[in-house]
Amino acid sequence: MEEQEFIAQLLDPKTQNAAFAKLLNDYQKPLYRHIRNIVIDHDDADDVLQNTFVKVFRHLQNFKGESKLFSWVYRIATNEAITFINRKNKQTKITSQDLQSRLVENLKADQYFDGNDIQIKLQKAIATLPQKQQLVFKMRYYEEIKYEDMSEILGTSTGALKASYHHAVKKIENYITGH
Repeated sequence: MEEQEFIAQLLDPKTQNAAFAKLLNDYQKPLYRHIRNIVIDHDDADDVLQNTFVKVFRHLQNFKGESKLFSWVYRIATNEAITFINRKNKQTKITSQDLQSRLVENLKADQYFDGNDIQIKLQKAIATLPQKQQLVFKMRYYEEIKYEDMSEILGTSTGALKASYHHAVKKIENYITGH
């Protein structure tokens, strides 16, 4: 089905429920992974995912088709995840990096995390990055999102995103190798 046709179904009250069920089915797993990469904790990711779909449903009529539906939904998910992290930082009165480090430490006890020590070390390295570099690195490395799509999602030029990714990789390499 063409995206424009699907968007029309999402906006039509007669077909909206079935189309939204398809949207949920198609986007739930990839969005969960995207959000989980940002917030790290499983329960937090579930909460943010639910908030994302509520926001998508509430604002469907505002979708103008100026970007791909994928980009629009991911932008909402990304913003919801970042808002969640920032709110959590304020509540706990610790820095974003300290919060990320704590969340990474908790991964070892997380029944939904099946990573090994190397993946924990990678997560610790990622936690040392500034928020934007973390986001770009995770979207590119884990989700293999194209720079062009990332540009639409984050509202940043592809050149700046490539530079952020490059800097993130260098910092992670330095962290892991101890340089």
